[in-house]
Amino acid sequence: QVQLRESGGSLVQAGGSLRLSCVASGSIIARNTMGWYRQVPGKQRELVATITSGGLTNYADAALGRFTISRSSAKNTVSLQMNSLKPEDSAVYFCRFNAIGVRYDAWGQGTRVTVSS
Repeated sequence: QVQLRESGGSLVQAGGSLRLSCVASGSIIARNTMGWYRQVPGKQRELVATITSGGLTNYADAALGRFTISRSSAKNTVSLQMNSLKPEDSAVYFCRFNAIGVRYDAWGQGTRVTVSS
């Protein structure tokens, strides 16, 4: 019922910046958490950053100080500003929508980020 579309993934050299965007559409539940997760082959998907509909944020240690998650005023678009990128940041990044108070979870298809040395 909620569709997520990620964009912004690209090839960038180490030290550069990239901005990912996720647009949510459909039956949006007002109280929710949206976030970014990433995954590399052979490893589990891991949290990068999340933000609630109330504006509370949570960051993985690897993202602290370099990445910033934000929402639009309508709270249906979430962005991830990534600065000082490192090769170890290379992964497929997925957008997630998680409802609060209702059992509903949705994922986007992912966007690939490649950081070259």
